[in-house]
Amino acid sequence: MSKNEMIAMLLAGGQGSRLGVLTNKIAKPAVAFGGMYRIIDFPLSNCVNSGVYNVGVLTQYQPLRLNKHIGIGIPWDLDRKNGGVTILAPHVKAGVESGEWFMGTANAIYQNIEYIDANDPEYVLVLSGDHIYKMDYSQMLDFHKKNNCAATIAVLEVPFEEACRFGIMNTREDDKIYEFEEKPENPKSNLASMGIYIFTWSKLREALIKDSKIHSDSDFGMHIIPKMLEEGENIYAWRFKDYWKDVGTVESYWQANMELIKTLPSFNLYEDFWKIYTNTETQPPQYIAPTGHVKKSIVSDGCEIYGEVINSVLSPDVIIEEGACVKDSIIMTGTVVKSGTVIDRCIIDEYCVVGKNVNMGFGDEIINECKPKIYNTGITVIGEHSTVPDGVTIGKNCVVHGKTSAADYNDSVLESGKSLIREEGEL
Repeated sequence: MSKNEMIAMLLAGGQGSRLGVLTNKIAKPAVAFGGMYRIIDFPLSNCVNSGVYNVGVLTQYQPLRLNKHIGIGIPWDLDRKNGGVTILAPHVKAGVESGEWFMGTANAIYQNIEYIDANDPEYVLVLSGDHIYKMDYSQMLDFHKKNNCAATIAVLEVPFEEACRFGIMNTREDDKIYEFEEKPENPKSNLASMGIYIFTWSKLREALIKDSKIHSDSDFGMHIIPKMLEEGENIYAWRFKDYWKDVGTVESYWQANMELIKTLPSFNLYEDFWKIYTNTETQPPQYIAPTGHVKKSIVSDGCEIYGEVINSVLSPDVIIEEGACVKDSIIMTGTVVKSGTVIDRCIIDEYCVVGKNVNMGFGDEIINECKPKIYNTGITVIGEHSTVPDGVTIGKNCVVHGKTSAADYNDSVLESGKSLIREEGEL
């Protein structure tokens, strides 16, 4: 692949509101995953492993930590004079009094036409920044060229009973797409769009300019692809048959992390031939004390384990004190779990302190009363930089955010389905 035969445009500006308090202050692609990684590491690593070395990252919601993580792209070998990684934020254009937010997936690409033109690619790869998977985009490009496509859409076969949740591609026998249906009640096929597209740039450029005159919130699934099909453009589905996960909900995020610790994981983070790269500071090695016990878990560098860790994922610099037990949980960077505390099926965000003799994740299965669509599968979530005082009990489907004290708990208990917020922001 020549340098600018294909460039990637990585959409990383999403809020990820279904992750609740976990994305209160950071964009979804910057959320930690699998211990030492962040979600955006996966599409970035796929790019370099596929030979795509020119990547525009489109940011919008709470971009500070994401921008800091990406930096100039050194961990992914994207610190290049010709190409490399470029952060693309909403901006004011010449001759326009004010700027505007990216209003849709296609609108975000439209607002960066000048950037793409400056790189003069033949093809443009459009990616989402918030999925967990490994994919060789060069194979998809070969398919695109072989079929002389205007657009190629990566698809995944999903169970028919779940197809109504996705954008569905209806194809002929040769996988040429003749119809796109967004979340159909009665799907004709089970080929779900993965939100991964390769476009011939001349075709996409023309379509974006046309659509901008009609829709200010232009979207690939709702506007661009249906219009290209209507106009008879050659669009094919490229079938992906490996692991792919949208970690867009608290349950799916927790589940994807738990899948990593199986004896034979369905998604392997440690294959030499397809490495996942990340921006990590040099850490001391993990330390498991004589009193410590770890079973079937991921424990990152810099962790100190004096207690018990079972079926859990720990990011760097986590401390589990003697007598504490963490089970079926995700504990993120810099969090301290003090002695005597028991944590079961919880997600604890970065730099939290959980006091002594706390019981968390126990009680009745009651859906959260403030955010029932987000916290409804029994998982309790603690937001970043939170403090939980000694001796309290926190139930299931609870949310805690901020520096809480004993006075914030009713008889030292936060019942299942309750929220305790001492920090401004979304639950």
